[in-house]
Amino acid sequence: MPASFALENPLSVLLDKSPGDFVREDFLEVIKKKDIERITFHYTGLDGKLKELKIPVVDACQAERVLAEGERVYGSSLFKGMVDTSLSDLYVAPIYKSAFLNPFDPGSLDFMCRYLTREGQLAPFALDSILSSAYRFFRERTGLELFALGELEFFLLSTPGTSIFPMQKQRAYHATAPFVKSGPILNEMVHHIARITGAVKYAHSEVGYVNEVRSDLEEIKGKRAEQLEIEFLPRPIDEMGDMLVLSRWLIRNIAYRHGCVATFSPKLEEGIAGNGLHVHMELHKAGRNIMVDSGGALSREARRLIGGLCSYADSLTAFGNTTSSAYLRLVPNQEAPTHICWSDLNRSAMIRAPLAWGQIDNLARRLNPGQRSNFSESGSQQTVELRSPDGSAIVHLLLAGITLAAEWGMSRPESLELAERLYVSGNIFKNPKILKKLPVLPNSCTASARILKKKRELYEHDGIFPASVITYIANLLEAENDERMNEKLADLPADDRLLETRKIMHKDLHRH
Repeated sequence: MPASFALENPLSVLLDKSPGDFVREDFLEVIKKKDIERITFHYTGLDGKLKELKIPVVDACQAERVLAEGERVYGSSLFKGMVDTSLSDLYVAPIYKSAFLNPFDPGSLDFMCRYLTREGQLAPFALDSILSSAYRFFRERTGLELFALGELEFFLLSTPGTSIFPMQKQRAYHATAPFVKSGPILNEMVHHIARITGAVKYAHSEVGYVNEVRSDLEEIKGKRAEQLEIEFLPRPIDEMGDMLVLSRWLIRNIAYRHGCVATFSPKLEEGIAGNGLHVHMELHKAGRNIMVDSGGALSREARRLIGGLCSYADSLTAFGNTTSSAYLRLVPNQEAPTHICWSDLNRSAMIRAPLAWGQIDNLARRLNPGQRSNFSESGSQQTVELRSPDGSAIVHLLLAGITLAAEWGMSRPESLELAERLYVSGNIFKNPKILKKLPVLPNSCTASARILKKKRELYEHDGIFPASVITYIANLLEAENDERMNEKLADLPADDRLLETRKIMHKDLHRH
């Protein structure tokens, strides 16, 4: 067996095969070798959080039956308000390539699952099923593959300890110890997420820092809050959905085991950076990234993708910005977008095309003259980044909506004209003339719900998003009752505004 790497999937090392080649017989071998006591099934509920079912391993026959047939669950409880109790039963069946050894339960072999109906079909209302359907539709219509990577931003809140080496407000981007105190916990998070998903690109301290959180919630009152980010490597967009939901589960559990709180809430404190969930996308054809042309400029396909994202942008907030606090983040001069536009390298734009080593490579050789050989890697690393979503996102639905936006861009010639018209340069917040010409994102959950209902056909066509799901999301948003929220807050005296703002920010620390 070749030497393994420290962060390689332990099951791959044990079985000497890649996860995509795992079969049922492999897991029976693992159960014997690792003294596995239980099989744990995980699946995403309507609230976007990971659920689980623990199944004790009694004997080999029972274990094999569970691995082959799955188990039953109550759909009316997991999808409350959407699935009638008379149609309650669903199957959950394991995805073999998702198998992992539970880092919090040494006796458990865990799987991500899919919901199946009594006919053995993917349950059409399940969030992961919707993403699978959207991606299948995209591939069939375009002949392309859509890869995505997410950037998970979150605050880690802990009881303040030493006051030595204090961090400055809004100065924590890529900061190191001893100024940032959460490095060892972040290392532990990256360790487990990398071993389970194989898709972590990097992690770092982010801009936001609060020395002492002011709140009425005992869970976070008086805590020190450090903002962190874990960014992923590109994977097929339907796989990225499970990876992000599973990683949020891992992050929360590791925080809890250290006596800390991890929150992905869009906003924690006024004047402090919020938690985005930026999504990068790549288009692939025949296994190669096609985001740039032969001259190194963005390809027509990439610009069509941008046009599709711009067309869907306002309604995508229904899945990517689902709490009132999201619209405290989407305000000018907070490194979060308010208008529908795109640019290169520009963090004030809703979509940006970041640096991607287009016409330049082997940068380290320029600094290290002793290095003689070149590193060669085929294909581009170019992506486009959607910056509007945040930590309140319902991940699978957001990625499904992005997938449909990409298909719209690929299949409609007007997407190129739209991308050309909405290109900007420079800081748009310092140019009122440009801002006036750009379409705006909604400024509340209520406004987002209104747009979603108006544009629901963008999602319901070909049965990809069931009408019941769109109605459910619209009702969820309308329940926030936050029409003209920012205007009302602006009219309050400073102390009252701050108090009301904190109530909004802290009421949904763990929504999704």
